[in-house]
Amino acid sequence: MSALYTILLLLASNIFMTLAWYGHLKLQNIGFFTHATPLIFVILLSWGIAFFEYCLQVPANRIGFAGNGGPFTLMQLKVIQEVITLIVFVAFSAIAFHMQLRWNHLVACLLLIAAVYFVFGFE
Repeated sequence: MSALYTILLLLASNIFMTLAWYGHLKLQNIGFFTHATPLIFVILLSWGIAFFEYCLQVPANRIGFAGNGGPFTLMQLKVIQEVITLIVFVAFSAIAFHMQLRWNHLVACLLLIAAVYFVFGFE
């Protein structure tokens, strides 16, 4: 169960982090922010969102880390997190910005799947 909890917490944390990193760009597109909005305001808003990311990311790593009784090595945790980050970002960019997935994006996804294979296949 700790593997499932770890992955779900990482998924939720990455949703918050993607919103913190890129959500302000969408808010600017829809007119919530303008170019005149002070950058410090946007930074503080992003930090506020990122706080919730950390509230989920830190427990995910503690639960999932083999040194704490979890099922994953540190390298495995990082690769899982990166793959989840890519999945969340692709979904966000497709939904919020109507970005099209192209062949080179698919190749990059396949290479990440290969990274998962190499990290988990030889431990």
